[in-house]
Amino acid sequence: MMEPLKHPSKKSRRDRSCGKSSGRSSRDEAMEQQIWKNLPEDLFEPVIARLPIATFFRFRSVCQRWNSLLSSQSFSLHCAQVKQANPWFYTVTHEHANSGAMYDPSMKKWYHPTISTLPAELIVLPVASAGGLVCFLDIYHQNFYVCNPLIQSLKELPARSVRVWARDAVGMTVNGNSTGAGYKILLVGCDGEYEIYDSLTKSWSHPEKMPSDIKLPLSLNFRSHAVSINSTLYFMHSDPKGIVSYDMATGVWTQYIIPAPLHLTDHMLAECDGRLLLVGLLTKNAATCICIWELQKMTFLWKEVDRMPNVWCLDFYGKHVRMTCLGNKDLLMLSLRSRQMNRLVTYNIASREWVKVPWCLVPHGRKRQWIAHGTAFYPCLSAMA
Repeated sequence: MMEPLKHPSKKSRRDRSCGKSSGRSSRDEAMEQQIWKNLPEDLFEPVIARLPIATFFRFRSVCQRWNSLLSSQSFSLHCAQVKQANPWFYTVTHEHANSGAMYDPSMKKWYHPTISTLPAELIVLPVASAGGLVCFLDIYHQNFYVCNPLIQSLKELPARSVRVWARDAVGMTVNGNSTGAGYKILLVGCDGEYEIYDSLTKSWSHPEKMPSDIKLPLSLNFRSHAVSINSTLYFMHSDPKGIVSYDMATGVWTQYIIPAPLHLTDHMLAECDGRLLLVGLLTKNAATCICIWELQKMTFLWKEVDRMPNVWCLDFYGKHVRMTCLGNKDLLMLSLRSRQMNRLVTYNIASREWVKVPWCLVPHGRKRQWIAHGTAFYPCLSAMA
């Protein structure tokens, strides 16, 4: 009777939470097994095709069957039916030009793929994209490569007789809605000469020069990516300022003389829902701002439709800022840099939303990477080079 009363020992909050979570996870695991083991076989591939693209890097290593889905024709058809909301961005940095970094804006996460089939000594730059494929240019040997960075499907294009110079421009389109029907690559020179690669014939063709109504030479910039709307590619040129287009289906060249906005410095073409846009830096005195213009179809003039918030633009005051557009379709990625600043931002053309991009770090490293080149591409597991 005199024995002290023993109170039940209290568990710490951490132990209680661990116990709850372990119990909950075991029940969930049993429930998941009960559900997924009865999944009909004909629903397996449609479900996998609709998973977030980022999960692809994990499910490939589950088993040989899942890894073999890449060569399944039915799985490719299911993937082609899934429309990706946002493009990804394939970029290269100043210090690691022969290795890329992919950015997923939906998850706000960087990935560092290694294209094992590409010789390590090569330095390749992404110059165009279409249908889930990225076109690379080897700056030393002047060879072109087409690759799907997700599945490392790589193809070296046949050699060309003419050397590619820095003032040439590259554009890429697909035949139809996917790369299954083939793709074409257009290389345009400032002197009016151009070549076209057709993946169906696996060869380059060298048509005649541009028609006489196209004013030459064209001041094209290799770093300013082309914009594709359906089968037509649009390139920006200066002197005179404007746009030159080429329809891959009909073979027709068209030139538009369009005056540029005042105080415009770095600028690139962009596209959203079939509309041509211009993104550029406006610099006046010590103030700098990023503006978005849309091309008016009736007047063929640029009309300002949006600009970066003033609070962000204050960071550019008094600084010599340079801009590079790393993606120009639906979602823009802009690299803004000066001696005192290096920043990446995305701009959603449809929602008019500006978002700062997290720093790109080398795996297991802490050093921030300066993005040198890049292009946007819609990730597609079924796209084959």
